[in-house]
Order: sequence, then structure tokens, then C-alpha cells
Amino acid sequence: MKKENKIFNAMKIPLFAILCSLVVGGIVIAVTGSNPFKAYYALLQGSGLAPKSSYANYKSILTDFFSYVNYFTPMIFAALAVAVALRAGLFNIGVSGQMLAAGFVATVVVGYSGLGAVVAKPLVILIGILIGGLAGAIIGFLKYKFNINEVVSSIMLNYIFQYVVSFLINTYYVDPVSRQSVEVSQAARLTLMDTLVGNLKIDIPLGIIAALLAVVLVWFLFEKTKLGYELKAVGYSRSAAKYAGIKVGKCMVLSMTISGMLAGLAGVTYYLGYVGSIQPKVLISTGFDAIAVSLLGSNNPFGIILSSMLITMISKGSTYMKSVAGVDAEIASVITGIILLFSACNAYIRWMAEKRKREKNRNAKEEK
Repeated sequence: MKKENKIFNAMKIPLFAILCSLVVGGIVIAVTGSNPFKAYYALLQGSGLAPKSSYANYKSILTDFFSYVNYFTPMIFAALAVAVALRAGLFNIGVSGQMLAAGFVATVVVGYSGLGAVVAKPLVILIGILIGGLAGAIIGFLKYKFNINEVVSSIMLNYIFQYVVSFLINTYYVDPVSRQSVEVSQAARLTLMDTLVGNLKIDIPLGIIAALLAVVLVWFLFEKTKLGYELKAVGYSRSAAKYAGIKVGKCMVLSMTISGMLAGLAGVTYYLGYVGSIQPKVLISTGFDAIAVSLLGSNNPFGIILSSMLITMISKGSTYMKSVAGVDAEIASVITGIILLFSACNAYIRWMAEKRKREKNRNAKEEK
């Protein structure tokens, strides 16, 4: 019973934040002259979580849902990357850059190689882990060795990755028609595109299996390992952790390395899964939205699954919401921002709730 209460209490504040965000978002939609209930239902329809009035050939609610799963798979990895860094008191704002670096290297090395699917797909995963981990380790090392703020170094690396990759694509790998990088081979893609299932053509995301496995592994790291305890201790107080004999520098570097590995996996499942190519000079918003996802999920790996589904639903369904409910797609970004705002207030809300509880207990004792 105590365990159930603990889980319920942990979920109360995120759920309250979501409810408040949806209410405020509904008010914003109503102010624009649209029906908020219709708009929210359109978000569900656009994500394959509710049926549309009609579908094109080879399409159904099932194809929309699998496309939705394909879209939020990188988000799970990206949010886990943010959560691992936050566990040690670090802020990895360079997830999008790490995604781009890993996606580009995997694209060039494997996506254009002509390797068979049996070799290519696992190799894409390994490259994502390696390149993402290396990028994260650089940030962690700069923090440990020179005390360079990880926010600054990760933002700078974002720019470096963005423009270097853009130069290489435009110089060597650009598709003259789409003006993006040449599309990777189907053997290297982590999504089975247009797979015929019955009379439907479904995009089947293989990366979701790895994403769910990563959720379990990160939870195990946090809750069942010595390293997880050390990361938590460093996150609470570096001076106290150092006094207790914990190697703070090592923990910071490891935290950012693991965070980068997860960001790399987000990159390959996005660029060699959901999309199949890279748009020059663009850092996708997934790495930044992942901050809201992680905060909304209280940095809990299992909570991140649910928050990923919510944030992705808002982003994925925004186009359909515009066509059906007449609500500008930018409103979806406003709702995401409101969710981030309320999620950032979680600590304050929790403190106020505990304060009221203590006052209530104190008054009860005084009455006795």
C-alpha cells in the first residue's frame, strides 16, 4: 500500500501540471476563436489515437498510429538523455547537436555503403552510441577539467555540428531535387517503410524496441546500481558527494557520456528511421522538446514514455488540427511551452503541498 501511495504521489504533480497546461492551452485556443475540444480531438486524430472521418488508400487509424510511434521513438531516447544528465545535476542542452552528429556519421558510413540489412541496422545503432557518447564525453570532460559550463559548451557544439554537417552535405551528399542529403538505403533504415500488412502500407519502427529497452536499462541504472546512487548524490550536492569519497569528476563525465549515447540513439532513429535524410542548417526541435518531456516525466524513465507520447501527440497532430479545427499549428508549440512552464514549477508545487501537509498535521496535533 505504501508503495502504491508513493507511486501515486509521484504522479500527482505531473498530472496536475498536464491538466493545468491543457486548461490554459484551451483558453488560448478559445481566445483565437476556435473550439478547444474540437482542437484537442483533432490532435488525437492526427496522431492515430482517434479515428478520422475518412482515409486514403492503404491508410487507416493503424497506419497513423504506427507513424506516431515512429515519430516519438527518438523523443524517448532524447528525453532519457536529458534525464541522465539532470540526475548528476548537469543540463544537456546539446541533444539536438549530438543527434545530428550521430545521424550524419551513421548516414555516411552505413547509409551509403550498400551493406545488407543484417549488418547495416546493428551497425547504425553502434555508430549512434559511439558518436553520441563521444560528443557527450567532450562536454563532460570540459566541465570536469576546465569547469566550463555544460550549457555553454553544448550550445557551442550544437553550432559546430550544425554548420560542419551542413557544409559536408551541401558539398558532397546533397540531393539536387530535395536539397537535403541523399536518402539512405532501405537496408540501413531503422524503420521498415511502406510495409504491406493486409491492405495497409505501414511504417514499422524497429527503434521502439531499443527505446523501451533503454527505458528499462536507465531505470536499472538509476535505482539498482552504485553509479546511479553516485550520480544522484552528485546531483544533490557535489561538495557533499566529494566529502563522501565519490569521484565527482568521473561521475560528471560518465553522466554526459551516457547522456550523449542516448542522444546518439535518438539521432539514428530519427535521421535513419523516421526521416531517412538530413536537412542542412537545421537542428530539429526534438532535442529541445526533450527537456519538457523529461521534466514532465519527473526524470523517471517510465514517466518519460507517457510524457513523450503526450508532447509528440501535440507536435504530430498539429498539422491535422490546423486543417480540421482551423487552429494554427504554432498553437501546438505554445501548448508545449505552457507544459514546460508548469513542469518547471513541479518543485515549487511539491514544496507547497508538503508545507500545507505539515501545517495540517501541526494544527491537528495542537487541537488534540
